[in-house]
Amino acid sequence: MATIKILPHPEYCPEGVDIQVPFGTTICQGLLDNNINIDHACDMSCACTTCHVVVRQGFNSLNDMDECEEDMLDRAWGLEPDSRLSCQAMVGQQDLVVEIPKYSINHAKENH
Repeated sequence: MATIKILPHPEYCPEGVDIQVPFGTTICQGLLDNNINIDHACDMSCACTTCHVVVRQGFNSLNDMDECEEDMLDRAWGLEPDSRLSCQAMVGQQDLVVEIPKYSINHAKENH
């Protein structure tokens, strides 16, 4: 198990939280399994950027990005060098610190 520290986000976890996630689980699935309802409009198929996160610590322990993820990330709001699509980033042997960006590009989400 790895610990993922989620930094405070006004919508998903205002206080921030530490969660335990099995190795090999995607960050997105780990968040969802721990009641952090991050957007994932494409049902985790690497077809949108709504689950974009910035990995502040532990980035190098994640699996390598494939070409599809790299192409999709180019469309993400607030892209940074340590950005990943959480539906594609698998938790490795190292604990992580993750920030969920304030905004995402989710045209289907109501009230945005």
